[in-house]
Amino acid sequence: MFDLRPVGYVIGLMVMALGLTMVLPMLVDIAEGLGHWPVFAESAALTTLVGGFVALACRNGVREGLTIQQTFLLTTGVWLALPIFGAIPFILGATEARVVDAFFEAMSGLTTTGSTVFTGLDDLPKGLLLWRGLMQWLGGVGIIVVAMVFLPELRVGGMQIFRSEAFETDGKILPRATEISSQISVIYLSLTLACVATYLFLGMNPFDATVHALTTVSTGGFSNYDASFGTFSGPAEYAASVFMILAALPFVRYVQLVNGNSTPLLRDTQIHTFLMIIGVLVVVTSIVLTSIFPHHWEQAVREALFNITSIISGTGYASVDYMNWGNFLISMFFFIGLIGGCAGSTACSVKIFRYQLLFSSIRAQVRRIHSPHGVFIPRYQGRPIDDDVLSSVMSFFMFFLVTLGLVAVALGLTGLDFTTSVSGAATAVGNIGPGLGDIIGPSGNFATLSDAAKWVLAIAMLIGRLELLAVYAIFTVSFWRV
Repeated sequence: MFDLRPVGYVIGLMVMALGLTMVLPMLVDIAEGLGHWPVFAESAALTTLVGGFVALACRNGVREGLTIQQTFLLTTGVWLALPIFGAIPFILGATEARVVDAFFEAMSGLTTTGSTVFTGLDDLPKGLLLWRGLMQWLGGVGIIVVAMVFLPELRVGGMQIFRSEAFETDGKILPRATEISSQISVIYLSLTLACVATYLFLGMNPFDATVHALTTVSTGGFSNYDASFGTFSGPAEYAASVFMILAALPFVRYVQLVNGNSTPLLRDTQIHTFLMIIGVLVVVTSIVLTSIFPHHWEQAVREALFNITSIISGTGYASVDYMNWGNFLISMFFFIGLIGGCAGSTACSVKIFRYQLLFSSIRAQVRRIHSPHGVFIPRYQGRPIDDDVLSSVMSFFMFFLVTLGLVAVALGLTGLDFTTSVSGAATAVGNIGPGLGDIIGPSGNFATLSDAAKWVLAIAMLIGRLELLAVYAIFTVSFWRV
């Protein structure tokens, strides 16, 4: 019989940890002195108790490792349970959000999508603003662990190619997660503190610097202001761009660097390609901006660098309304959101390595056509690519496109126009943040969408963040055969 206790135990512990985290915004509200702190006191008590009871109830089923079925369920279950409890402060707090809006915001936060249904952010209690940032920060470090531990073991989307990167383990999933989490957390926290210090140096107040550092390093994009990062135009945009790029690089390379091995970081073709794409796009965008609009070259470079980095990394900040930049750049922004950052980072979307594997396979196939008797093997970073890796990558691309189409159709059925439907589907499945158009573009938000559209988008965020197949697998008949 299928044993759910190990899954319930870990989910219970994660929910309990989320509840304890709510103490931080409670303390901020107490310091602010406006009487908002009971919201987080009640939310923390409820979340911690429920998580603790679930963990205790399932404790007798704990095992050192997990089966593949249990791992699939755990991966999806955690990302479904945490937004449910993360939504409680929005329902009880100053936003007085309805369930659908609260769940949407929490799912957007924990998946680091960055889409929001709230307006008047400038006037919200600081505790709620910090909670939004904390959810994204926790979601960012969580998805790194998922990408480095669970997805390679589950052979999802070609991630098995990174199975032995920097961590030698005995193949047991829970011990491996513990080992990786401890090293990654130190690096992740250090990067966040460096970002806070940089923002403080550039003139942000301590609260804004803290929250925006949380949402920059997690490539989440939640801001304390309706104007998003446009509130801090100038040098802060350069700093944010640097930290968004750093967060979109493989964290396993930082682990190797800290352990005295810098060679993998310098030779990683994922990193080379990612930086090259950003560089080319910034140059093209800067040229277009200076030729069409009365932009000074420094302003053009700064706005191009910040907004391109924000979209390609899936952060979702906006410093300007790039919907006014013309059809060419608008179209380009749609497609760069579907590129994404590097595997094993906080970034989202398809990821650079999958495009590299795809193009390597295409190149080998074209060479076979020209030389039918030759032997051409697709390679990644000099190593032959296994057939199961290529098969997983091709399956991922197929499921990504099909999911994108189905979500767009579902949004269209709710009454949304074509641009909003397609870009909304892309921003949810790719966990990018803003969409295109007047409604969900960089100067709008998702507040006016129907409840049905919000539910569709929230589910799409979950599916996209877990790389599609990790969620789809549990709905197959063969999965439940013991």
